[in-house]
Amino acid sequence: MLGVLLTKDNGKIVGPVAWLLGHVMNGIFNVLNAIGIPNIGLAIIIFTIVIYLCLLPLTYKQQKFSKLQAKMSPELKAIQDKYKGKKDNDSMLAMQAETKELYAKYGVSQTGSCLQLIIQMPILFALYRVISNVPAYVTIVRNAFYPLVEELRLADGAADFISTLKSAASFSSRFSNEQFTSGNVEFIENTYIDILNKTSTSDWASISEHFTSLSSSVDKTHTALNAFNSFLGLNIADSPMYMIQTAFANRNFLLFFGGVIVPVLAAFTQWVNTKLMPQNVDPNAKIDPNDPAAQMQQSMKTMNIMMPLMSAFFCLSLPAGMGVYWIAGAVIRSIQQIVINKHIDKTDIDAEIAKNTEKYKKKMEKMKFSPQMNRYANMSTRNITNVAKSASTEVSGDVEAKVANSRKVYENNKIRKDSLLAKANMVKDYNENYNKD
Repeated sequence: MLGVLLTKDNGKIVGPVAWLLGHVMNGIFNVLNAIGIPNIGLAIIIFTIVIYLCLLPLTYKQQKFSKLQAKMSPELKAIQDKYKGKKDNDSMLAMQAETKELYAKYGVSQTGSCLQLIIQMPILFALYRVISNVPAYVTIVRNAFYPLVEELRLADGAADFISTLKSAASFSSRFSNEQFTSGNVEFIENTYIDILNKTSTSDWASISEHFTSLSSSVDKTHTALNAFNSFLGLNIADSPMYMIQTAFANRNFLLFFGGVIVPVLAAFTQWVNTKLMPQNVDPNAKIDPNDPAAQMQQSMKTMNIMMPLMSAFFCLSLPAGMGVYWIAGAVIRSIQQIVINKHIDKTDIDAEIAKNTEKYKKKMEKMKFSPQMNRYANMSTRNITNVAKSASTEVSGDVEAKVANSRKVYENNKIRKDSLLAKANMVKDYNENYNKD
């Protein structure tokens, strides 16, 4: 099924996650279709809620770490100031030990929320992939493009015309692909679906005018997709910028308002979300230009300002459906953050610190007397003893071998009479004879 896979993410990490989330999205849309409201905008909101609820345990751990880190920040800074400028090995080891004990006291890992972020990142990328390419994962939406894509595949000059559409810019390499030029049916039809999925209302009108014989299929497909994409009076397949331009041309105030409100809400909800996040530093504190940690914190503050503005900028050119996803995601995260903040604020931090400190002490004691540590110690001791014995045996054996060899040479009379060995043996013979007497 090569063609089916073309519109999906084929990455080794994001791909399987997107495949799984695609089934969730497909199930949600099937339920909405069964109750008579097959709406992509509503499906995106429900889908986003489901995914973020599944991520809630990881989000809680991540936010708890941020909250505790904010509380332990003064103590951590005190340790850093204590050893500031000290580069000797003893000071570095002492600083590491005190820092480790501090993190253990607050019950958080020195790696922070990295693990939670690593787990969440492929899920969030896959979530974006599913929402930005709904036909690849939702069967009902995909089937709505038929029989139009089949008729376009058989129509003369269809590829040349479709490649001129604005939505075809990101798929330009598809038209020179060997599978496209060789007439691979699935590849061609999936290419058309990908392009038509991102086509604006004006481009749909152009297709209908250019292929008059297919105008019935074009209108039927466009009507079905409009029903799927209609959300609060807006076609979420259109970009807010297109809505604003169309509103000016037609003097449609409501359409203009819809085109403006999506990027504005995306930016505002992102800003609210950043404000609810635990802050690790005092926003009024002066930033030390020579402190790398302080510089990083300043960069994070700048990003918290820039991210909402970037959301508004991207929302203007992307389909409004992506704006709906960003708004829904920011609102859900904000609600989660409020709940998490209240839960953590009610937590007795001093009691938890005492509990974590006791747990850390028990862990260190257990490690000190653990069978594994004793085994390693015994192994090391035995190794040292064996090495010493081996070395002693080697030296003793070497000396005995040399003495035996010397005696053998002397007894065979193969030595010079004026040599040192001959004189030594004379002394040896004299002592032996003297002792006998």
